[in-house]
Amino acid sequence: MGIWDKEQYVREGVPSYLDERRFSQIGRSVPKVDAAVKVKGEAVYTDDMVLPGMLYAKIKRCKEYAHAKIKKIDCSKALALPGVLAVLTGDEAPNKWGIVPHNCNETVLAIDKVRFYGEGVAAVAAIDEETAEAALDLIEVEYEPLPVLLDPFESMARSNEVLIHDDKPGNICHQGDQIYGDVDKAFAECEYVLEREFKTGMPQQGFIEPQSALASYDPQSGRLHLWASNQVPHYLHVQMSNVLEIPMSKIRVTIPTVGGGFGGKGEACPSEFVACLLSRKTGRPVKLTYERNEVFFTNKGRHPCHMKMKIGADKDGYLQAVEFDNTMDKGAYASWGVVVMFYTASMVHLPYKIPNARSYVRNVYTNKPSMGAMRGLGGVQPKFAMECMLDELAEMMGISPYELRMKNSVESGYTAANNMYVPHTEYKRCLQTAVEKSGYLEKHGKLPFGKGIGLGGGNYISGTAYTLYPSYKPHTTVVLRVDTEGGATLHCACTDIGQGVNTVMAQMAAEALGLYFEDIHIQSQDTEIGTFDLGTFASRLTYATGTAIRAAAEPINQKLKEIAAGMLGCRADHLQIKDHKISSMYETKKSIEWEKVVQVAINSVGALIGIGHFSPPRRKGIDIVTGNRIQGANIGHSPTFGFSCQVHEVDVDVETGRVRVKKVTESGDMGTMINPMAADGQVEGSIVYNMGSALYENQVIDENGEHLNPNFHDYKMPTVMEMPEMSINTLKDSYDPTAPFGAKETGEGAVQPTFPAIVNAIYDAIGVRFYEVPVTKEMVLKALKEKKEKEAKY
Repeated sequence: MGIWDKEQYVREGVPSYLDERRFSQIGRSVPKVDAAVKVKGEAVYTDDMVLPGMLYAKIKRCKEYAHAKIKKIDCSKALALPGVLAVLTGDEAPNKWGIVPHNCNETVLAIDKVRFYGEGVAAVAAIDEETAEAALDLIEVEYEPLPVLLDPFESMARSNEVLIHDDKPGNICHQGDQIYGDVDKAFAECEYVLEREFKTGMPQQGFIEPQSALASYDPQSGRLHLWASNQVPHYLHVQMSNVLEIPMSKIRVTIPTVGGGFGGKGEACPSEFVACLLSRKTGRPVKLTYERNEVFFTNKGRHPCHMKMKIGADKDGYLQAVEFDNTMDKGAYASWGVVVMFYTASMVHLPYKIPNARSYVRNVYTNKPSMGAMRGLGGVQPKFAMECMLDELAEMMGISPYELRMKNSVESGYTAANNMYVPHTEYKRCLQTAVEKSGYLEKHGKLPFGKGIGLGGGNYISGTAYTLYPSYKPHTTVVLRVDTEGGATLHCACTDIGQGVNTVMAQMAAEALGLYFEDIHIQSQDTEIGTFDLGTFASRLTYATGTAIRAAAEPINQKLKEIAAGMLGCRADHLQIKDHKISSMYETKKSIEWEKVVQVAINSVGALIGIGHFSPPRRKGIDIVTGNRIQGANIGHSPTFGFSCQVHEVDVDVETGRVRVKKVTESGDMGTMINPMAADGQVEGSIVYNMGSALYENQVIDENGEHLNPNFHDYKMPTVMEMPEMSINTLKDSYDPTAPFGAKETGEGAVQPTFPAIVNAIYDAIGVRFYEVPVTKEMVLKALKEKKEKEAKY
């Protein structure tokens, strides 16, 4: 099944976005539901909250060493300070936690030794922040320095003498191999083979709101209420229960307004545990909000990768094999490491057809802040390598990089070598659109020296097929309630971290119930009043909540149609609900206001309730030819995939080395756009987000492990001054027939092509290929000097 045209949609009977009568609320560009309160400054963030009798907490951090044994902690002077009510050390909370259960190796505060600069070793609760800060200075800690390992290769080489974790030989967090097909035979038969090495940096999410937690423990009932800036309330809930040894039924997690996450708030944070433990210890509410440098110390940013990649193509330009070897810098603790590691292996395949693939991947502990989930996790690094190599391979073949990509792009119905199934894709049209709109073929290789244009493509999952722990329960549940008191209310514990899921859910619920977007009330971000949801990660929420919302609306609509049928004197299955009216599809005069039918329903049967669930499809992971289980068959699988193609135009200042992105032309396949205005904003944000990591964003750690730029002054990110001209050309007629309302992801797919498109454009501008990001001014000047010296010799 290839790219569908309008006639095929009609033949297949699929209600397409092309049919403007299909939707009334989906496809509307509407402001986000929280736009007004944010603009007026009325949005309540965790740090805005104050409870009666509330205490303030601070964490004592090790700023002497990146690796050291803790010989002694003396808190007596801090406890004696007036206004200090409690002190906490690591041995009071020994239970280990982590986002992936079989890799739990973090404790709330360091026990026995610290493993990175800035790790917490003690915490205090006091009547105000000033007193808490003063108390930290009175805590005396005696350390015994240990060798500091900052490079993953050195960490593996010296593991016989230095182990960062005693139970991890080789200082390896996790490693694995994935082999599909006969890779060696395929390479031997290839006409063109290319091998390169790539490195990526250590960027951080850069969210505006630092982590903040407010905990209130009731000693009488044993109940704990936690408010936190977090994007995965369910996983936070689980980890709180494990560490504090409190049943989940006695813990309530509420997520107030979140000031950005991008993956950095995608797991529990020490601030949340500390606030809860100190609240239980004092019997009073406790709030802990990080300073910006603490956000950088605890980090959980994108994994630096050292990648070796080999690709081969036959004489006709069809890709036949890829080999991928990835050594990842894990930092001090496991976090999302095993997930990201295997994702880098699985993300090598798409969006191209490669029948033979082999990946060797490993995650190595170092004495740096832990790496975790960051926007587009697991896809950004391998797609940087692959897309740059496609450009170089095309040059080797003497063809256009566009032609090579078009020839090898996946189509709808494709099953990858690792059993990932692509039910729908318009990637070829994305390539065509971006190339045509940008004039890529007319400009590539023809612009003046210092000016260049580059192409890159990518894709990302729309949710995952598995939970992070062994469980086959639905990933999302929603409850729709309709009554005369509250109107239509949607309950779901998913979290809006600024991406607009509450708005999208309101639009989808309105469409499903035949109402208007403005009629829907959303109750989310609370484990007690919202129904179960795994959380905000992997671009899963539109697909997951959309499926559940449609299922929840069905029994409500059926009941209303049955009541309306009696009132109108027609068959219930002849009725449709749209724009606040219930009317016959065949007798136009038979119509009644939705509210009147609801009133009758409430008076006769009470409130109307619908429950919907989402359980993602799972591939069995069995090779249909051999019958053997496919390695890594559960890694990277998704109900569907979003796709993006970008063309970047750059100016390279040969005097200063500065690279400036002048214009970006993007074309994306996100299926149906639920809210076009918000969707375009997600794409623009994705591009600028990775533009920074491509050119200047990088955390700097010195030879002793000290973090040198843990603030927004020294850590450089794009501002409005760096914004390029944007031409966003999302395919408006795309429709994924397997997805709810035809919609799929956009927030992370558009992150993937940015690195390679910029780096390919730099090559087009100055004739130098870079295999490492960020491409700094110093790197450009050095490369230009070397190029000039080399040319002078010949």
